[in-house]
Formats: sequence, C-alpha cells, structure tokens
Amino acid sequence: MKKIILTLLLTLGMPIVTFAQFNPGAKQISLSNADVALSNDVFALFNNPAGIAQMNWREVGVFYSPAPFGFKELANGFMAYHEPTSIGSFALGGMTYGFELYRETKILLGYSYNYQNKFFAGAAINFHNISIQNYGSDAAFYLNIGGLAYLTKTIRWGFSIHNLNRATVGNEDGQIPMVFNSGFSVDLINELALNIAAEKDIRYRPSVMVGIDYDIIEYLSLRLGFSNEPSKFSGGVGINYSLFSLDYAVFTHPDLGLTHQAGLILSFGRDGTRFEAVKKYLGIE
Repeated sequence: MKKIILTLLLTLGMPIVTFAQFNPGAKQISLSNADVALSNDVFALFNNPAGIAQMNWREVGVFYSPAPFGFKELANGFMAYHEPTSIGSFALGGMTYGFELYRETKILLGYSYNYQNKFFAGAAINFHNISIQNYGSDAAFYLNIGGLAYLTKTIRWGFSIHNLNRATVGNEDGQIPMVFNSGFSVDLINELALNIAAEKDIRYRPSVMVGIDYDIIEYLSLRLGFSNEPSKFSGGVGINYSLFSLDYAVFTHPDLGLTHQAGLILSFGRDGTRFEAVKKYLGIE
C-alpha cells in the first residue's frame, strides 16, 4: 500500500510531496508545525522569518531525514545559519529533497527586523530548482514574508505567507504552493507554551495545528502536537546541553504510517534555556 501511495505522490509531482515536509526542524515537527507564533530558533527561516530576530546569538542547525516512512526516495535535508547584527538578523538556509530521478534543491536568504522588542518583521528570498531525469530542470525565485508581535508578555501572534509572488516552475501554475499561516503562542507558565495555528494552502482545505512545548527541566524539553488536514499526531523530546540542542520527533501520517525525525542546533552565546534567553534579550522576564 505504501509503495502505491508513494508512486502516486511522485507521479502527481512536487507540490504534494514537498508539502509533507514543507517546514524543517524536529522541534517544529513534534509540535505539528504549530509554531508560527513561536518561531524562536534558526529553522524559523523556513516557516516565519520574522522570528529569527528574537535571538541575539549566532545559531546553526542541521536537519536530515534519510528515509521517511522507510523510503529513501523521500530523503530530505536542511541547514540554516543565523547571524544577528546591529541592523537586524540575517539567515542563510538550504534544502535538498528526492533521489536520482527527482531532485529539488532550494537556497534561502532571510532578514528580520526587531522593533522595540515587541514587533518583528521578516522576509526570505527563495531560489528553488527542480530536476527530473529525462525531462530536464527548471527554477524559480519567490518570496516568503512573516510577522510576529508580543501582544502581552505571555501571548504572541504570528503570521507568514509562503510564495507571495505565486511563482511556479514548468508550464503549469501552482507547482510551488502559496500558503498562508497564522496563529498564537501562549506561555501558560514560564516553561510551557501552548501553540495554535491555522494554515491554508490555496489549493486545499485549511488545517488547524496545536502543539505544546514544555521545558520540564533545564536540559530536557517535551513536545506534543496534532493537526487535521492531514490528520496527524506528533511528539518529541529535546536534549539541551551547553551549546547543543538535539531534537527528536515522531509523527503519524494517515496513509504512510509512522516516521522519525532528528535535528541538531548549535547556539553560540545563548545563556540558559531558549525560553529564558529570548525573554532576557527582549526584557520580558
């Protein structure tokens, strides 16, 4: 059954396959990607670039999934780097997906501005190339934008728009999805954030996503999430020690079953947990 579904996905093309792994990061996946209003690590570049300006430290992240659902043909890898400066935060990222018959690669350059430690605006320019054996390749430039605001010390609102200029590849429209995402992140206690978001790909029905991120102790984070469209349950843990954050995620797909993900982030100059460091930097302790 899985092979039949995979064949259909690859036959139908890029948008559906890519959407299944649209945003990287084991933390984000364990929250069912409900993090648009949280977006406080280097992988925010892919989801909501506004969020990277919440960090005043350098960060580099690597995320690699060699065989999601047991299929090496779905292998994907991401990397991202964040550099804070006096005029805003810059980030550089890249992605590879697929195998010898079908390959996608993407390079992103992002920028985010912090206004009065309450309002954040960001954008990322994408160069996206798709190559299909015996059919050639094509590429496109498109723009992602995002915003994030602290409504109170404990409530954040965020939004993002992916592919704002509705770029496509090939001769058909809609080969690269245009996606709207908006949601809230609420600190129920200092160590626990509840995240709720709604996402709408213009081709499909909207999806509601919910995720909980809990720093149970300084070195260990627990996460849970679920979403509809597609129905998905997720969970994960984060091990935080010194400058290392090792994250693991597991989630279910209604047709493909269970799969595991992992990622590593190195934070240079961060003091304490991510929650603590962000709040200290923004002066909202």
